[in-house]
Amino acid sequence: MPDGGTEVAAGQPQGAVTAGVSGGQSYARATVDVPPDRWREALLAARDDAELACDFFDWLSAVDEAADGFRVVAHLWSTTHRHGVLVRTLVPRDGSRVDSVVDVFPGAGWHERETYEMFGISFAGHPDLAPLLLPPEFEGHPLRKEFVLASRVAKAWPGAKEPGESEAGTARRAPIRPPGVPAPGEWGRLPPGAPARPARRPPGERPAARPVAPPESGEERA
Repeated sequence: MPDGGTEVAAGQPQGAVTAGVSGGQSYARATVDVPPDRWREALLAARDDAELACDFFDWLSAVDEAADGFRVVAHLWSTTHRHGVLVRTLVPRDGSRVDSVVDVFPGAGWHERETYEMFGISFAGHPDLAPLLLPPEFEGHPLRKEFVLASRVAKAWPGAKEPGESEAGTARRAPIRPPGVPAPGEWGRLPPGAPARPARRPPGERPAARPVAPPESGEERA
């Protein structure tokens, strides 16, 4: 996901194309903010322009900017010039839609499907915006800020009980220690009043072997 820098284009007149730099310090990227109706045109220009030559499509996603809408972001990379650029556009929350860029970068197909699924942003011209990660019967878009996570409704976050525990007091399964790792009570200082530890055999000492009864008379070994 993009990191910082989304404020660079804030307050710009609608329809303007603005350039800036993202956050991320040493990982900062050049940014280009375009209006939604020039989204596909911008990615095509970044690919075909000789100075940019961004021929590698890295990823596409979105950021929920609350009342401002959704910021669709694509990261492109030039394998020739070794530089990258973030192309961004801001779409409204209601009827959020931009043109698909699958015909420009075929690898964007899955990214557009995921963004549609998680944010509800439609990509006009995409051949098949079928669910990618969620089951078909799933309702809503999980990465929208207004989406309520079901797990937070069912129980207190991050969870009142650990796996294996219940209100009935069901005992948890005892952890399995790797070979050679002592039990918690076999090492470290004992608290006051704790019983003494059992004596441990010195290193290298083996327990005495059990005596083997001799064979009775008349028996022959095979």
